[in-house]
Amino acid sequence: MLTLIAGREWSAAGLVLVIVLAIVFSVAAPVYGQGGSKKSRDDRSQIYQQEGVTVEFAVEPLAATKGRAPELLEGTEAMVRFKIKDANSAKALTNLRPAVWIDRRDAGTETDARNCREKVQSFLQPGFNRRPTIDLNSYFILTLNNEPNISVIDPLSGFAGSKLYALVALPGRGEDWVLSPDRKRLYVSISQLGTVAVVDIASWKVIANIAAGGNPSRLALQNDGKYLWVGNDVASIDAGVTVIDTTTLTVAKRVQTGKGHHEITFTPDDRFAFITNQQSGTLSCINVPQLEVVRELKVGSSPTSLAFASLSQSVYVTNESDGTVVAVASGNFETVTRIKTAPGTSKLRIPANGRFAFAANQQTGTVYILDLSTNQLVHSVPVGPGPDQISFTPEFAYVRSAGDEFVSMINLSSLKKEPSEAAVNRFPAGQRAPKESAGGSLAAAIVPAPDPGAVLVANPADQMIYFYMEGMAAPMGSFQNYRRTPRAILVLNNSLSETEPGVYSTNMRLTEAGHYDVAFLLDAPRLVHCFSLEIAPDANFPKEPGPPIKVTVLPSHSEMRAGKNYQVLFKVTDAKSNKPRADLNDMSVLTFLAPGIWQYREVAKPVGDGVYEMNFVPPQAGVYYVFFQCPSLNLKYSQLASVTLSAVAGEAPPAKN
Repeated sequence: MLTLIAGREWSAAGLVLVIVLAIVFSVAAPVYGQGGSKKSRDDRSQIYQQEGVTVEFAVEPLAATKGRAPELLEGTEAMVRFKIKDANSAKALTNLRPAVWIDRRDAGTETDARNCREKVQSFLQPGFNRRPTIDLNSYFILTLNNEPNISVIDPLSGFAGSKLYALVALPGRGEDWVLSPDRKRLYVSISQLGTVAVVDIASWKVIANIAAGGNPSRLALQNDGKYLWVGNDVASIDAGVTVIDTTTLTVAKRVQTGKGHHEITFTPDDRFAFITNQQSGTLSCINVPQLEVVRELKVGSSPTSLAFASLSQSVYVTNESDGTVVAVASGNFETVTRIKTAPGTSKLRIPANGRFAFAANQQTGTVYILDLSTNQLVHSVPVGPGPDQISFTPEFAYVRSAGDEFVSMINLSSLKKEPSEAAVNRFPAGQRAPKESAGGSLAAAIVPAPDPGAVLVANPADQMIYFYMEGMAAPMGSFQNYRRTPRAILVLNNSLSETEPGVYSTNMRLTEAGHYDVAFLLDAPRLVHCFSLEIAPDANFPKEPGPPIKVTVLPSHSEMRAGKNYQVLFKVTDAKSNKPRADLNDMSVLTFLAPGIWQYREVAKPVGDGVYEMNFVPPQAGVYYVFFQCPSLNLKYSQLASVTLSAVAGEAPPAKN
């Protein structure tokens, strides 16, 4: 089997998305002719209706253009929005997963229903250099590194074989981080400098460094995004938190609470903030509008973690020294109960709207599960040595062990059965134990992936990120961090999200001026349509000239098999005239076996009419990446589209008579 993926490396997550959407697309092709697209009263909106479903599409600039009316200009930021509702009842259709691609079309051409379907199908099936201009189904993986930087990894697209999309230089090593609700800014605490760095997502640059008190460590952003709270881990009388106004990027107030490390949480309405003071053994209850401490509670000798439970409207605080978990009512700040576990219990996490709380004990290698409806300990689950990270998907709680390479999965549905034992599975997330690296962090090292039922796990000892999908015995794939140590991981999802009932939107940067198709695919109810988008030119927008040639790999009729010679044919054409370039005698080809353990270089042989030939023998079955360069045109491997080939093992089956 030969697979060609032009200019793109597909992660396991991306392959799953492609397979699922391709199955949906092939099961029931959309019916055209029963719907139509029209302009709404708003010139920026287009409405399409089919089979009782109405989709309204709009693109709005995020910033007004100085000296002129707002318009969609190349190089600017815009919000893409789809409103999906029932055509008869006007009821919003929620919990959908639309897929959207934006693709440039030739001037003066129109895309009909058949062309639209073919275009979407080509995007679902990677091959032959057919990729959209903008893919709104993608996401970035960010790693907070032990080095003073942040890696931005594009798991679906590659650049010259590298998935490193950007590298954000920080003024010092980051300790904790938090993403703004609008996904425009990333806040990073720099303990050694006493500052919080503000990273602009659009440019991937640090735009501000805010003085944030002594030893700023834990960061917490209010639910409304108004204030960023910074824990100052110092033993002096000035210990407490620094509150930063995210609009002005200035300090709103410094609040004295208590000594030691601080963990921070809020009530859902942001009326109150709760701060642990580990060395003082107290919990500070702060009125957020006034930024004043209203109550100091003695909760234990060493409060190390806390979480707010919506079910009981209480704050739960762990004490590592004696293992007690204290529940404090958020209404009157009174202690509700104390739940006994064992000394060493520290990390506490509660899933959103969950009935159970999970507390990890690094000394005993146990996770204690508390029933929040009764405030009782109901399960003690062995998970492995030194559990230090807890994360959730709708189906499972994930617990990383620092003392070995395994992650434990606790089935949440098994906890609801009475009587029951917690169902636990384990999978290896790497080759080495995370504790073998000094790259620990306050921030999460396990996060849910955008794909349902999947997580990403950072292993600092391996310097890798692993992708795991529920139901598998091992991770489906991995991403390297290019010799950097990932202390924490975060997902920046660029795909559409449901921002209000029936409204799916995301922000994007507009590409160069021109006419574009906005290809829209909905699986259930099934619908495919291409809306139109026009991006206006901007004389001030810098234009980067593209490569003068295009390389297109020609399809092969033979399978690529390990140990057998394989011929790669590709055509080179002029980027402007599209005429064949048969005069290039230094078209070089680099082929390597993923993840880079074998490579082969050869100058391709011209065979006529712009077609070139190279041959190589794949040493084993696997995925091979192929890159092209042309020194006479000053073109390096990173400047031309690459392809991916897949080799199978063994001899070809005998031909049938």
